[in-house]
Amino acid sequence: MEEESKPGQLQMDNMSALQQHVAFFDRNKDGKIYPWETYKGFRAIGFNKIISLLSAVFINMTLSYPTSHSKIPSLLFPIYVDNIHRGKHGSDSEVYNNEGGFDPNKFDAIFNKHACTYPDRLTYEEMQAMLKGNRDVNDIFGRIAAKVEWSLLYKLAKNKEGCLEKEAMRGLYDGSLFEYFENQHSASAQPR
Repeated sequence: MEEESKPGQLQMDNMSALQQHVAFFDRNKDGKIYPWETYKGFRAIGFNKIISLLSAVFINMTLSYPTSHSKIPSLLFPIYVDNIHRGKHGSDSEVYNNEGGFDPNKFDAIFNKHACTYPDRLTYEEMQAMLKGNRDVNDIFGRIAAKVEWSLLYKLAKNKEGCLEKEAMRGLYDGSLFEYFENQHSASAQPR
């Protein structure tokens, strides 16, 4: 017999890729991501306190209202996972569609167009070229958001050669990369 889901609890099976991407940061799985949960999520994957704090402030302040269920903003700045598609910004890779679904053709296009050195990974310079190519005219916020997101991803997931591998980037889009780094970070923090 199938177990019924409880109200407010996230069910990964019914989530879009974008919802899965942000669900990692919903530390108590209530469908809302508060700034302290964003902070804890960033700390869990290995970022320092300053980057975690700045990320929590920036992310929650920019995504809270667009994802809200109300026209009145909350001063606690929650991000609602079910409405995360409303927070999609311009100047992005367009791998997430307008409903938050994953578009494998757009994902592969990143590598077909920008992976010149290796077919399955991006160098730092190729990542920068991709960001430049994705810029929308007069979209300052989208440019900044994309630059910050990809810079954090690069800092987190670059390999020993300084490249972002295709599998790591795929894990970013469905959120599994965060689980991987949380496990890596907690394992390295264990006393030996």
